[in-house]
Amino acid sequence: MSLLVLGVTHHAAPLPVLEAVALDPAARARLERQALASEHIREVVALSTCNRTEVYVEGSTFHGALRDVTDALADASGLARAELQPHLFVHYEDRAVAHAFAVASGLDSMAVGEVQILGQVRRALRSAQERGHVGPSLNTLLQHALRVGKLAHSETGIDAVAGSLVGAGLDLAARVIGPLTSARVIVLGAGGMAALAATTAQRHGAADLVVVNRSLERAAVLADRVAGHALPMTHLQEALVGADLIVSATGAVGRVITRADVERARAGVGSARPLVFVDLALPHDIDTDVTVVPGVSRIGLTELGEHLAGAGDHPEVVAARDLVTAEVAAFLGMRAADIVVPTVSALRAHAGALVADEVARLDRRLPSLSDAERAEVVRAIERVVDKLLHTPTVRVKEFAGSGLGGSYARALSELFDLDPRDTAVVSVPPVIPGEER
Repeated sequence: MSLLVLGVTHHAAPLPVLEAVALDPAARARLERQALASEHIREVVALSTCNRTEVYVEGSTFHGALRDVTDALADASGLARAELQPHLFVHYEDRAVAHAFAVASGLDSMAVGEVQILGQVRRALRSAQERGHVGPSLNTLLQHALRVGKLAHSETGIDAVAGSLVGAGLDLAARVIGPLTSARVIVLGAGGMAALAATTAQRHGAADLVVVNRSLERAAVLADRVAGHALPMTHLQEALVGADLIVSATGAVGRVITRADVERARAGVGSARPLVFVDLALPHDIDTDVTVVPGVSRIGLTELGEHLAGAGDHPEVVAARDLVTAEVAAFLGMRAADIVVPTVSALRAHAGALVADEVARLDRRLPSLSDAERAEVVRAIERVVDKLLHTPTVRVKEFAGSGLGGSYARALSELFDLDPRDTAVVSVPPVIPGEER
């Protein structure tokens, strides 16, 4: 069995690649189905957020699973494999576990310490569960990752390190337009990120808050929560007139606001009155050339990433990393012990069958033994077997704790001719270019 995670993140992939691989729920479901069609893949979960798309896989072989999930991601993104591959990261086994835990804890996010990733991981896992795409391996891994993420936020102060992308965007916008207490704020969208933007703007004291969405009903629900008012997307142009700040997170495929839209809305408005766009969408909602219009600024994910860089050495981040490291070690120890359990059970069952065969033979050869004599002979055989199996059983458990349990379990299986269908045989992990083990 091979546990691996493959994908692209803001750490190494340029924004155009991140935009190409940003997958909506339907696309993630298709990717998972395509991956599971591979003979090398048994479980799969796809996770896509505003700064990452990655696929968690439990496979029967490493190289086969890696090839087929790469093809599935390339097909889902519309990128050629040659375009996608240079930007992919791959983590295997213990590194995959460490990555999953770091992601769920917010340690791998653009906004270090963000808590929204917990909900995104939870939804990805739940969706894969509902589709029957996960089994015991990935379910256990991601459930533990969620638990570790909660621990990181409850037992360290990582929440206070950088806040969210939304908070960072509003802070940067305020440097241009001044306090939100005198600003007209437009929120485009009504999903999770848009809701976070609206509630954050409300906490910042936005003077006038408008939610614009394709579904007026959903916009109204969100607007009621933040004491704002709602407009349908057909009224977007009029909403732009007089706006000071537009925060966009629609999840639309094409552009929501173009340069022409902004020029019409700003007609007759001088550059003395600034307008700021905070574009949190991936793919982006706001044309990048809106900044050609006098007085207009645009803050996108690239700018937010640059603004949020440097939080990694914060003491609370170090504390969260230490917590995650300890949790990874504990999980790997538990997982290693689980790996050798089938071998130990099979070895004990094999020995029990041999004892039963010898007792049956004894009964045929010496039918005149009394019950007491027979019981004593059986106990003697069982004691010999227990003593012979004691050291191998203890050793395999010890080796499991040091990461060598799989190799030792395989040796036991070969030495005692155990049925491979009843044992867990773990091979040595392949070497991944660019990663040291």
